[in-house]
Amino acid sequence: MNTVHVAAGGLLSALGDGDALWSALLEGRSGLRPGLPFGTEKYVSDVGGWVEGLESPGQARTEVLLRRLFAGYLDVSADTLLLTASTKADIGRLEEHVREGGEELSRALGHAPAALLQKMLSLESPQHRHINAACASGTIALAIAAAMIADGEADSVLVCAFDVMSEFVFSGFSALKALSPDPARPFDRERGGLSLGEAGAYALLKSERRLRDEGGRSLGGIVGWGIASDANHITAPSREGTGLIAAVEQALARACIPAGDVAAIHAHGTGTVYNDAMELTAFRSLFGRIPPLHSIKGATGHTMGAAGVVETLVALKSLETGCIPPTVGLCVPDEAAGGCVSNVAQNFLGDCMLTTNSGFGGTNAALVLRRGV
Repeated sequence: MNTVHVAAGGLLSALGDGDALWSALLEGRSGLRPGLPFGTEKYVSDVGGWVEGLESPGQARTEVLLRRLFAGYLDVSADTLLLTASTKADIGRLEEHVREGGEELSRALGHAPAALLQKMLSLESPQHRHINAACASGTIALAIAAAMIADGEADSVLVCAFDVMSEFVFSGFSALKALSPDPARPFDRERGGLSLGEAGAYALLKSERRLRDEGGRSLGGIVGWGIASDANHITAPSREGTGLIAAVEQALARACIPAGDVAAIHAHGTGTVYNDAMELTAFRSLFGRIPPLHSIKGATGHTMGAAGVVETLVALKSLETGCIPPTVGLCVPDEAAGGCVSNVAQNFLGDCMLTTNSGFGGTNAALVLRRGV
């Protein structure tokens, strides 16, 4: 089986790019604030993690986001395969079509952002996959890309995940009573819901041979991955965490490591009552004593389909530094957290870290990451 390396990565979030986000996380700062790019009078919250400057006449927020994300230089070979991931593709264009008309409906579909990326990056391969798997989309796209490289189907795969704030999605979470009126507080005893965010992120995955031949540096390896559904409910997770447990067990088996080798966990950690409880139940079942664990969604908001790639890049930085940032918004940890989660940074020893994401429909995905060499 071929080794899977993350050769490059980049992100844009409510707290800025990768370096800015990492600094903000360590300082315990949040990018959640009022002033969303649409009216919120009808909804339970006016708070979100939105990226400033995405409004541009004649351009959808997704297009502006992707252009800014790839404004810097990315050394990507023309034969690199492209995987994109989001929850609802370019839903903003669909909103415009319904409200105002005149926009080509086809531009709201999943292939439009991919076509833009292929043109921007001069990718020659016509092959493209778009992953729509709710809020686990980014992690599942990384798992698929890693499997392709591990099995020798590809040498270089670019995974780009994105989701922007739209009233359609915001109103849906509000109707489900999943939004918190105040900034989200993952794993807090008094948590009351999630805060939405927007982000774009990419990870360039390469095989060992490709990385060596092109003289690159590894940010870290994806050594295990797992995907599972608990088939519990259209929105609610299994209270026992059965799907997440299965996904993590697959990832550990693929990585050929015991649970005890996981030094820290980057959790999904949305701040909703049921999601956080489900995760803690699953981790307790898997690890007994839960390793140091954190969530960034109190700082960035829940970035939906982009979350998996954003959080994988943060986890790789954690492995590099031996530190997980504070869980922003945490005041009094849930009793079930058992000392594993903190509102201050936690140092850890070890070379492997677990990152997980879960989504509507019972979708769960997990990656085991190894420190870069």
